[in-house]
Amino acid sequence: MSKTIELLEQRQLRKDRPRFKAGDTVRVHFQVIEGQRRRIQVFEGIVIKRQGAGVRETFTVRKQSFGVGVERTFPLHSPKIERIEVTQIGDVNRAKLYYLREKVGKKARVRAVQRRDKLSSLDGVEETADETDELVAEAAEEQVTDAAEAEVGDADQSNDVAEEPGADEPAAEAEVEAEAAAEPEAEAETRKEAS
Repeated sequence: MSKTIELLEQRQLRKDRPRFKAGDTVRVHFQVIEGQRRRIQVFEGIVIKRQGAGVRETFTVRKQSFGVGVERTFPLHSPKIERIEVTQIGDVNRAKLYYLREKVGKKARVRAVQRRDKLSSLDGVEETADETDELVAEAAEEQVTDAAEAEVGDADQSNDVAEEPGADEPAAEAEVEAEAAAEPEAEAETRKEAS
């Protein structure tokens, strides 16, 4: 290809597209022009294939609508696509999921990824490694400061306990209970003496 065509194609590439693959469930917000009106139509389904490269790259989304399978192919870098949301990451080992066309109902679903390591490998789904490292460093700093504050707080509390007037309450409560238990015995002895 000539350099001018490549330059034109580079300008038309959209950088705001999330990373997704076949098997992922996506929600595509697509502009529909009806006469003079424009509206956004949302098409949600499973990506069954991606093909092409550069400006010509397309992806096909399949969904079940009232028991009927509906597929729609979108150009990835089209200006008519407002945004693409990845709602679920699928755990599949194929690039083209044409086998879903014969499946109906629950069998037409794709298993979702459960492991965190697969989620963190995709952009736009989890934090990047740098952000994760920063969060770990911040958490470690907080633990160190919390531990230091706890040591200082323990020393303060041991001093406060000795100074507080209510510190002897457990011992006082035990004495009151002992006296209450002794009262019925004392009453019984006084009755015996009176008779």
